[in-house]
Amino acid sequence: MTTLLISDPLFLDHAMPEGHPERPDRLRAIDKVLKLPAFDGLKREKAAPGDLSLAELAHPAAHVREISRLAPEDGHAYIDGDTSLNPGSMPAAAAALASMRRCVEAVMNREANNAFLAARPPGHHAEHETAMGFCFFNTVAVGARLAQQQGAKRVAIVDFDVHHGNGTQDIFWRDKDVLFVSSHEMPLYPGTGEHGERGEHNNILNMPLRAGDGGAAFAEAYRGHAFPAIRNFAPDIILISAGFDAHIRDPLGNLELEAKDYGWITEELMELAEKHCGGRIVSTLEGGYDLQGLAGGVASHVHKLMGA
Repeated sequence: MTTLLISDPLFLDHAMPEGHPERPDRLRAIDKVLKLPAFDGLKREKAAPGDLSLAELAHPAAHVREISRLAPEDGHAYIDGDTSLNPGSMPAAAAALASMRRCVEAVMNREANNAFLAARPPGHHAEHETAMGFCFFNTVAVGARLAQQQGAKRVAIVDFDVHHGNGTQDIFWRDKDVLFVSSHEMPLYPGTGEHGERGEHNNILNMPLRAGDGGAAFAEAYRGHAFPAIRNFAPDIILISAGFDAHIRDPLGNLELEAKDYGWITEELMELAEKHCGGRIVSTLEGGYDLQGLAGGVASHVHKLMGA
């Protein structure tokens, strides 16, 4: 089993104001745990050269230009109260998109069985024409379009972040060839993700959980709803929006997952991928704001991706 890991100090250069939960230390915690001997078998690469034009696979060119125009030469420029850019934001975002392309190409071309992209900024809240929720461009949505360009006729996206991936849902609402599955806490930011939000082709599956729900409720939702939907869809690749803020330690959510739950969902998705799409999985980092919970969740996730 070959797992590609893309990580780079460049992703540390994107920084929100002091005290913001989406901070560079998140990647430092991930980098530290993935340097342990258990992860020596990873195929490690630095970020691919940035290519901001890839954002236009999921967003209008005018939107991409406007976000780029807002990027400051120093300090911060605010998109909303939670989302701002600094001078390192656009280089990091462009490198994240190009690195997603590298991950998709490696998995589609059989250079690796699967891949994990440890990049910032996150992306799943970025809607077709709106940057929000710490996100500028929707990395996983761009990954889905890239997979389609590489020959994937059907793409499944699974989002287990504690917050609903409203941006991904918005982008693929009318796309019958993309299945979007999301488990998330409700009520919680951004307020979307009800059961009844199904997409024009019944291609959206939302599984809202309640504050206090833990691994049992999480597993029940996936076994009862998500896994049958993925089996019926029979994707050519599975993309994961890997948020680790449903962890019991996380300050921004109220679910009670543990590291073992991230290992469980990863193993289950790998079995589905093996059956339907030759094991092809590309996972990209979304949330996770308690450093210990994040590191433990990522370690469990990547350990299973490696087949361990």
